[in-house]
Amino acid sequence: MNVNDLKFCPGTLAEGFVSYSPACLRNLFNGKRVNHVLPYEQPQQSEEVAELFMENRKRISISGVQEKLSLLLEKNHLRLTNEREQGTYILKPIPVDLKKVDQVPANEHLTMQIARQVFGINTAENALIFFKNGAPAYITRRFDVKDDFTKWGIEDFATLAGKTRDNAGANFKYEYSYEECGLLIQKYVSAWRVEIEKYFSLVVFNFLFSNGDAHLKNFSLLESTKGDYLLSPAYDLINTRLHVDDTDFALDKGLFATDFKSEQYKKSGHPCKSDFSEFAKRIGVSESRVDKLLNPFLEKHSLIETLVNHSFLSESNKRGYLLMYNTKRNYLIA
Repeated sequence: MNVNDLKFCPGTLAEGFVSYSPACLRNLFNGKRVNHVLPYEQPQQSEEVAELFMENRKRISISGVQEKLSLLLEKNHLRLTNEREQGTYILKPIPVDLKKVDQVPANEHLTMQIARQVFGINTAENALIFFKNGAPAYITRRFDVKDDFTKWGIEDFATLAGKTRDNAGANFKYEYSYEECGLLIQKYVSAWRVEIEKYFSLVVFNFLFSNGDAHLKNFSLLESTKGDYLLSPAYDLINTRLHVDDTDFALDKGLFATDFKSEQYKKSGHPCKSDFSEFAKRIGVSESRVDKLLNPFLEKHSLIETLVNHSFLSESNKRGYLLMYNTKRNYLIA
């Protein structure tokens, strides 16, 4: 795309900006005036840059299938980290081996923005950024790195559940249920009654926006300034059904640790409001709070359509994204 012809902030998706808006610069880059174009050619177009990226990938400790690179903000400029440097940003370029790969960065960015702006979900700070040729990449600020470059304690749910590739096999991060994840929060979080509501909303959101990648390593507990552990900001939120034919839930058992399903669930093959109400009760959400937490996901939100239309998805994928959302919302209302 032409990076000099933007109409929407590639961070907040607000209209009327040809680069990052002041709100995006403040939240993502601590107010520094950072360019929305990286100082790099796309690696596929430059052997020199490709070599730099390959070397950088060896040093980043973030797990996952998608390529991730470590960046630092030096004055007003982003650059790849060098050996022994602690990065403060993660860059995710267009991946490989998926349908519509060029849409992945815009998809993740849009989904993260909807989570925060529409549903008030605490998310990692993020934006789109572009290589010199206009190819997009997703950028997010690391929430586990302190201002002095030391790190906050963080434990993903695979670790909390005691599951590793060695003891549970190649699918270790999928062999669980969201109910059991909720019980991990009860076990390890002292303020679990507050955090369990955030977790519940995130599980509903992932269903509604077809995030089939919400496995054990994509939920974490993060050390707070008080030294206890709370649910980390949400990360890796993406509509996976734009790219792969997956199921409603990443975890093999789905919502429940048992075989429970409502009659509507059995009939349609998809969970509905009563399933999520039962799920909420099982993980410890107060019965008086269930409807209040669920209702925002049942309502129509004009801002969702606005954000989709302002997003950097192609026109056909904007339509597909909205169709999938409305389909899931109809299942949820049933």
